[in-house]
Amino acid sequence: MFLKSAANPADFPADSGREVAFVGRSNSGKSTAVNAIAGARKLARVSKTPGRTQLINFFALDEERRLVDLPGYGFARAAPAVQARWQRLIETYLRDRASLVGLVLTVDARRGLMQLDDQLLRWLESHRDLPVAVLLTKADKLARAAALDVERATAAALGAKPFVARFSALTGDGVDEARGWLDERLGGTK
Repeated sequence: MFLKSAANPADFPADSGREVAFVGRSNSGKSTAVNAIAGARKLARVSKTPGRTQLINFFALDEERRLVDLPGYGFARAAPAVQARWQRLIETYLRDRASLVGLVLTVDARRGLMQLDDQLLRWLESHRDLPVAVLLTKADKLARAAALDVERATAAALGAKPFVARFSALTGDGVDEARGWLDERLGGTK
């Protein structure tokens, strides 16, 4: 269930319990992945317009466990000053949030890992040791062989540490695997 939106750190809910955040480029499928994994069609607001998620949105699975939908980075239909504010907000959240126990990076399978994704992963390595899952979203838009190639190439590029999976909310590909990864971080989901 939707808990609250935060425009600044003072708006965050109490920093207790456990939460996993979804991060990625604008329009990479973060909100769609939240909905598919939670099994709720309209939990997170989905839009075809890049940059629609402009606040940090918290969703409660129960009193102690949350999913968090972060604003996207990269191309977005928002003013540069607004995008800079999002970046500061996201950095503060990722660096300081004690209840954050994992991060899901959504990557459009048609594009693969891009420079900003790599920058985020390197920033995490130097600022915060978090388990990361990379979901190659929109995998249904590629032929199966091409999607498998992207999955293999991404896993090879990242090494053994992050969990990497093809993901499609439309076909359900990777949804159970992503839920399993989340269950390990959050202690089971409802």
